Amino acid sequence: MSITAERKQELIKEYATKEGDTGSPEVQVAILSSRIATLTEHFKDHKGDHHSRRGLIKMVNQRRKLLDYLKGQDVERYTTLIGRLGLRK
Repeated sequence: MSITAERKQELIKEYATKEGDTGSPEVQVAILSSRIATLTEHFKDHKGDHHSRRGLIKMVNQRRKLLDYLKGQDVERYTTLIGRLGLRK
């Protein structure tokens, strides 16, 4: 249900703001979005997995907090990120 180390490295490389960046909000949101998508697929087959659903809700809330933080810091970075990830319609 989790993402592979290779996929995580790809996301870090793609969304890093500078060399060696692993903790910026952009990278964190990208990794969380990938994990959320993986879990969402999992729930299509395992509707009764409420334990993992709780983890999904925590991840969605964490992503929301990071996006709110980024929006407060730099609106341009926020709009760029949600556009790249395709989060808002």
